[in-house]
Order: sequence, then C-alpha cells, then structure tokens
Amino acid sequence: MSGARHAVVVTHARLRESGTVIAEAVEQLRQSGFEVTVVDNANAPDFGTPSPVVKDNTEIVVVLGGDGTILRAAELVHCTRVPILGVNLGHVGFLAEFESFQMSEAIRRVADHDYSIDERMIAHVDVWLPGASRPLEDWALNDITLERADRGKMVELSIRVDDVEMSSFGCDGVIVSTPTGSTAYAFSAGGPIMWPNVQALQLIPLAAHALFARPLIIGAGSTFAIDILDDSMSDGWICCDGRRQRALPKGTRVEVRQSKDTLRLARLSGVPFTNRLVTKFDLPVVGWREHARGADQPVRHGHVFPDGIGRLHSAHGEDGR
Repeated sequence: MSGARHAVVVTHARLRESGTVIAEAVEQLRQSGFEVTVVDNANAPDFGTPSPVVKDNTEIVVVLGGDGTILRAAELVHCTRVPILGVNLGHVGFLAEFESFQMSEAIRRVADHDYSIDERMIAHVDVWLPGASRPLEDWALNDITLERADRGKMVELSIRVDDVEMSSFGCDGVIVSTPTGSTAYAFSAGGPIMWPNVQALQLIPLAAHALFARPLIIGAGSTFAIDILDDSMSDGWICCDGRRQRALPKGTRVEVRQSKDTLRLARLSGVPFTNRLVTKFDLPVVGWREHARGADQPVRHGHVFPDGIGRLHSAHGEDGR
C-alpha cells in the first residue's frame, strides 16, 4: 500500500481489555488513512540500554493512557523526530493534550496535520561506576532520582556544579528534574515549578540531614555531578522517569546535563502552560481577601479557561510522577 501513513498507538493492555475505547480509536485512525501498530505499555528496558524505537516511516505516536504511558512512548521516539500526541485516560495527565471524550477531534486533527510541535528538554545522565573507563548513559524526560539502596540507612552524597563542590550530606536521595518533570516527583518533594520553555535543570534533596539543603537550579550549559561517597552508609539506586533503573555502589559518580536531543509533543491548542497548570492542580485563583470583599461575587475556579477551551493540559505526572 504505497503512500500509506503510519501511526503507532501506545496504551495499556488492561485498557484494551476493559472496554472498547482503544479499538474505536484504532478504527478511527484506520478510517482516516493510517496504518496502525498498537504497542502495550511494556516493561522498561535495563538502565543504560537503548530501547527499540518506532520505524522511520512513523508519522505520529498516539498515546492512549496517562503520563506514565507517555513516558513509555518517549522511549519509542527517543533520538527520532517523531512527535507524540497524548489522549488522557489516566489520572492527572499533565503531558496529554486531550481528554478521552475528545478522542474523535484529536484523531481528526492528526489526520489533517492540524497541530503544532512543542519541543521539550531532555536530561542526559552519565554514570561512572568505580574504576570504569566509560560511563553508562541514559536520559530522562521528567526526572532522574538517586536514592538510598538500603531503606533503613542514609546515602551520603556530594553535590557539585560544573566541578565545584556545593554541598555534601546524608539523605534519602536527590531528584534531578527537567522543567517538564518539575510538576511531578520534584514538585511533591517541595521543588519549584519551571515553565516548559525554561532551559534549566533542578536538583531537589530528599530529607537531607543538613542545615543548607535547598533546591538548586542550573542553566542549560551547566552540569550536576553527584558522588556516592566511599564511606556512605548505603549504596545508591538510580531511576530515570520511574522506569529504567539499577543499583549503584559506593564510589559512583552521576553526572546530569541537558541532552542534545528533545522530545516533540504534538499540540492542538494555543492554551498557555499557565492555564493548564491552574486547571490540572485546580488552583484557587481567588484569595481569602477577595472572598472577604466580594462574597456575593461568582468565584473563579481553576478548572475553567477564560477562552472556554477547557480541560486541555501539559507537562507531566501520573501516579505522583
């Protein structure tokens, strides 16, 4: 079938088995002229091991699920230019663009090429094991966590920025987050929200035993280096995007910087990130002073956009990640 358009649908096996929404979406794509391959949200590859990617002729990856499924789909398009479109069938769905009830519109606009591309920063990580001549390499769209391997003990870490030591402390671990991941685990740990167009990385200590252990934000040209000290009470454990992980012995150095690659998200609306943030977190946009002054006035809640588009969103987060 020459000239056919190719789409990959990424979803959960349990969603395929629990109803007809996945089958209906695949059928709509086929009726719109796409050859469709369906991929279930499979187990993560090993840390430092390249994951299989979509074929070169893939036009778009459509994710039917939550943001955890989008993180799985990101592995399928890593180091390619293939965009991802998310339709939220999960919980918060920060990265998704449409809700499930908007499925038909999403597929129609994909078929019509009626979308723009939002390029998201990716973090690159090098793991230098003790005595290694080459690092293990991996990446993250959201975050890289370095935590204690022994749940009853602290891991002792040294933090450097551009090879200048900033601090050292015992802790449960640290999170290094991209702007996309700043609304996920890093946010839960007390980190600031960074807008997606910011080119920066942040580091959030987890329960650090130190007087000065505040979040650090560095620019795109800088590098975090995190050493697991030789006298640490616990070994370490690294995890990228809640998926690719491995144990790290004492004496390991972890370096995180901006990747040269980006992730391409298909965007179908012009809704600013700020609106999406207010909507997904249901932020109260009226303070208590305004309530006191105008109790008889209608309250502006975060779940309605001023332009009436409503319930379109961005940025990250399933199951607290």
